[in-house]
Amino acid sequence: MMKKAILLSLLFVLIIPSCSISYKFNGASINYDETPTIDIRDFQNQAPLVYPPLTQVFNERMKDVFTRNTKLKFTTVNPSLEIEGEIVRYDLTPQAVREDNFSSETRLTMAVKFRYRNNVRPEQDDEQTISAYRDFSSNLMLTDVQDGLIEELTKDIVDQIFNATMSNW
Repeated sequence: MMKKAILLSLLFVLIIPSCSISYKFNGASINYDETPTIDIRDFQNQAPLVYPPLTQVFNERMKDVFTRNTKLKFTTVNPSLEIEGEIVRYDLTPQAVREDNFSSETRLTMAVKFRYRNNVRPEQDDEQTISAYRDFSSNLMLTDVQDGLIEELTKDIVDQIFNATMSNW
């Protein structure tokens, strides 16, 4: 009986490590054998209202998200995947107008048009405009909240672009 228990324990110890479950929570569904490389071109700011740091913050975040969440290698020579686009909207609109005809909140909206090309599977090519917005108190100056807001807006838009391009739902 003791030999049987030892044998079962040994078998259990050998079998369990060979079983593994793998989960990916970033939504990426990439065949790295088929598409090992990517080129993410710098997005230019073509919005009527230009905030100079926006372009750099957006481009750095794009590359950072793809670096952290995929094993794609960046290249400009014959890439399997290509992403390019431009910031097409960055503006303020008054919200929640009070009875004295002044707004109590202002909305900062950002929109980005992107083009995705899969040079291995052209049927997956895509072109979209994605937007996000944040409201802030009209008592605050845009210059006081702008950097924090563009961090949030950029994060939202880049995450949406990542999901639209790297997830085959």
